[in-house]
Amino acid sequence: MDTQWEHIVAKLASTLESGVMKVWILPLEASYADGVLTLLAPKPYMAGWISRELLPTISRCAKEVLGEDLVVHIDVKPEPTRAQKTRKPLVREEVDAPRREKFVSNPRAFENCFPFLAPSKCPLPKRTWRYSFSDFVVGDSNRMAVAAAKDVCREHGDVQTLYLNSPSGLGKTHLTQAVGQSLSDQAITGQRVGYVTADEFSTRYIASIKTNEVEAFKQSMRTLDVLLFEDVHFLQNKPKTQETVLSIVKGIQEQGGRVVFTSSFSPRELQKVDSQLVSSFCSGILTHIDRPDVDMRVEICRRKAQSLHVKLSDAVCLLLAQHLDGDVRQIESCVNSLLFKANLFGGEVTEELALEVLREYGGGIEGPDLANLSRIVCEYLGVDPASLQTRSRCQTYVFGRNTIFYLARKHTDLTLQEIGTHFNRRHSTVLQGITQVEKEIARSSTQGRQLQRIMGMVEERMGLTRT
Repeated sequence: MDTQWEHIVAKLASTLESGVMKVWILPLEASYADGVLTLLAPKPYMAGWISRELLPTISRCAKEVLGEDLVVHIDVKPEPTRAQKTRKPLVREEVDAPRREKFVSNPRAFENCFPFLAPSKCPLPKRTWRYSFSDFVVGDSNRMAVAAAKDVCREHGDVQTLYLNSPSGLGKTHLTQAVGQSLSDQAITGQRVGYVTADEFSTRYIASIKTNEVEAFKQSMRTLDVLLFEDVHFLQNKPKTQETVLSIVKGIQEQGGRVVFTSSFSPRELQKVDSQLVSSFCSGILTHIDRPDVDMRVEICRRKAQSLHVKLSDAVCLLLAQHLDGDVRQIESCVNSLLFKANLFGGEVTEELALEVLREYGGGIEGPDLANLSRIVCEYLGVDPASLQTRSRCQTYVFGRNTIFYLARKHTDLTLQEIGTHFNRRHSTVLQGITQVEKEIARSSTQGRQLQRIMGMVEERMGLTRT
């Protein structure tokens, strides 16, 4: 089964994000017998999450590899005996080991250390770009962003610099990777496309300092024709890194290259970012992506179901769209749950079943206003809401405030200033708190996992996105 499971994992890697693969798929152990694929997860919460969120995808990929109908069963790996615990673990080669190679002065060799860089004449593996323009739903809330992103892909387009901003889950990464996919498909001879997040950039920049290869680092990125740079708000409070980014961006722009930036914030909301870098963000097209309207949500439901080889009726799609007014992830999560439940019980996807699933998302809806968010987060943390408005730097209070900042930004139309005023804080403090939450989640740190767990419970209770 080991070889077959490796093939299934490879197919999943072309569908799922690398972080999902690393955290949820790679730790699994697989066995197959009598038409049942059994996957053992190290922890009960992992088995539960995979069953809820990934089972349809795993089932589809397993069927494609094994070529037969099968049942996928998720279980928890038994606890090791005392004797097993004392054994020395086998040393396994790390999956990401190639990324830790030292930089060298040869730019072509440097390319090998940066898998997110590649010339279009050498097409990138399909799994590098998860999204494309063809599977992006266009509407009034994102029409300008889509048009600008497509223009970046034109050989003689007008958009040289694009800055996309929106709350989490509305399509920034989708559009950015769609640009990469489109450019890769065009295969323009010699064109080089780079994709990196601000956090990844900072890590690699620091590595180049330690190996005395800063200039090689800069030069290899300056020679890009297109740079896709995500989450630029992570550059706050990093003056040296900002200086390097500015130098690279100027080099790309001077040679006629293009740059796409994304952020959860508009340039004017960013604090402690070099004014010249902010000016660079603003030098081209700035566009905000809003939440999808009802018509767009109907289409998102339909397309998500189609991607899982299921056709939803117009009535079911409209029912879901009318009750789900959050981000795209909320809608896709609900469709996943609906199809999973229908498959589990062998029934049709009816309006009655859709209402059952919607109750799980909207049970006890109390509205995504700041007061309710604060009260519910404080309930889970066991603190008094009034304590979050004090000047105390108690870690529990800081954790609670940052969680509320993030959720308020994601689910309400309040400005940073309005959120800060409620907690007697400056808008820069709110911005830093949201950035810290995003960073911990992106790194999948202990605190990041705790944040996701608490926010998931809060969002589920309020009928909002479950991520």
